[in-house]
Amino acid sequence: MAERFPGYEIRRAFTSRMIIRKLLERDGIKVDTVAEAMERLVREGFQEVICQPTHVMNGYENEDMLRQLQQYRNCFRRFAVGAPLLSSGSDYRALAAALRREFPVPNKEEAIVLVGHGSDHFANSAYAALYYYFQAAGMERWFVGTVEGDPDRESVQALLRKSGVSRVYLAPLLLVAGDHAVHDIYGKEDSWQAELEKDGLQVTPLCRGLGELQGVQELFLLHAEQAAGIDSSASRAENLPR
Repeated sequence: MAERFPGYEIRRAFTSRMIIRKLLERDGIKVDTVAEAMERLVREGFQEVICQPTHVMNGYENEDMLRQLQQYRNCFRRFAVGAPLLSSGSDYRALAAALRREFPVPNKEEAIVLVGHGSDHFANSAYAALYYYFQAAGMERWFVGTVEGDPDRESVQALLRKSGVSRVYLAPLLLVAGDHAVHDIYGKEDSWQAELEKDGLQVTPLCRGLGELQGVQELFLLHAEQAAGIDSSASRAENLPR
């Protein structure tokens, strides 16, 4: 971000108060909430602010962030907010291409299963949309599930049985491979890996958060540039995976 926005100061804020509290209590690391970060920018006299969320979709947390930011829109000469990771058809296509470039190519006996968080928010449809874009891109053996929404584990298991695969590459569809990855995706009991193995599948974990992937980083940068009104066509053509 700093390389693509020379002359800008880079700040960060978290939307999860639970993670903010945990980092402070466990590691002594203080991270601002969204409101704290904005108040600090106002006090320090900044006149141009670009906020780029690292949310995967336009769900509850992104809506809550937008509500908090709304009251600060008139505090700066210029204020812009970028879009979450999956916000347009081109985003889905770019993410599919980035994942295809980073992960193994499954043969006829293999599949790749990506597991996101899931939500009861209508934005949960992003997971089904991603699966559609996989199919449209010829990625027939790529499947999408969630920990707390739809498609659920049972739905994906049914698709895997129908496909006749014997081996699954299992990866988090999460920005960070944290608690949900450790316990809900790869845990010893009642996890995605444990239940898929009960079905007789060989499971190979690919425990990397989306934020580690260059193509995903590029998408967030692109959204920040679009919010800032920067012509990003050159960077898009050069850096986005195809």
